[in-house]
Amino acid sequence: MQKILVIGLGKVGSLVGTLLNKRFSVTGVDKMVSYIPLPFPVVIGDIGLPAFLDEILTGYDAVVSCMPYNLNLPIARKAYEAGIHYFDLTEDVATTTAIREMAKDSKGVMAPQCGLAPGFIGIVGSDLSKRFTKLRDIELRVGALPRYPNGLMGYSFTWSPAGVVNEYINDAEVIHNGARKMVPSLEGIEMINIEGQEFEAFSTSGGLGTMCETFEGRLDTLNYKTIRYPGHCSLMRFMLYELILKEKRELLEQILTEAKPPVQQDVVYVYAVVEGWKGAHLEREEFYRAYHPITIDDKHWRAISWTTAASIAAIVEMVANGTLLNSGFIKQEDISFDDFLKTENGKYFN
Repeated sequence: MQKILVIGLGKVGSLVGTLLNKRFSVTGVDKMVSYIPLPFPVVIGDIGLPAFLDEILTGYDAVVSCMPYNLNLPIARKAYEAGIHYFDLTEDVATTTAIREMAKDSKGVMAPQCGLAPGFIGIVGSDLSKRFTKLRDIELRVGALPRYPNGLMGYSFTWSPAGVVNEYINDAEVIHNGARKMVPSLEGIEMINIEGQEFEAFSTSGGLGTMCETFEGRLDTLNYKTIRYPGHCSLMRFMLYELILKEKRELLEQILTEAKPPVQQDVVYVYAVVEGWKGAHLEREEFYRAYHPITIDDKHWRAISWTTAASIAAIVEMVANGTLLNSGFIKQEDISFDDFLKTENGKYFN
């Protein structure tokens, strides 16, 4: 793998290209000129045009899509047809299901869900699970939040508004009482105390990726919940279901983006808990980190941007290194956490 095309140069994509460009020959694609200088060439064009997408993919070994979930599938199909590796950040279950079908006979890797959740959190949870002889529960929690919140919602859209709304509306897959099932998002609310600060967490779709399939029959409980400041969930339920804005997603995304623009000082909380037996003893293992903004190449990067970008870049590295499959579908829970941390981009998580 030498030549990589990065499609979508927004908050995350521009950093994905920057990180990968340190090792690979990267070209970026976007609909408009980036507002920040980038260390790799950029092609301006609309990937919504099939002819342009066909043309732009020619000559590359891999494509990394950093586009909103609803634009990933056409890119994945073109990558499949071209026989090159495909990576994305989607949390959308339907998109992943379609990509998985293509992966059955793909010449290259088909690796969706390579971000933070799904993605990094699944790698962490799976790593903890390997320390047990028999599992009981896996509970995964992630929150990307403003470090200094204001207003009732206590939120800032440092991540794709379309992705956030999508995961709030679609049902979430879980394992409950040993059975695999779907539950409504914005339900199952619980309180979490992190270093003296109180948060709420609730079900959202897509965060587990393919983990329910992988762990079915092996435990009683498996779930993923999004961490937010208290009160956020009830306000989102009000907007989606009492104001019926779930029927007007573009309007809702516009309202939320204008009301809660990105902040520079954010924090990403990653919390995983696994319970089970080690021999005859019931035990509990935990992973907790709070990730803050960092400087890369003399530029400030938000926590949500670098954790997401470094995660997908590390997985691209692992495929190039031969520590992951060279074709077919990659499940995040099959990725070795130790190998992940040894990559140049995985080291950011140490």
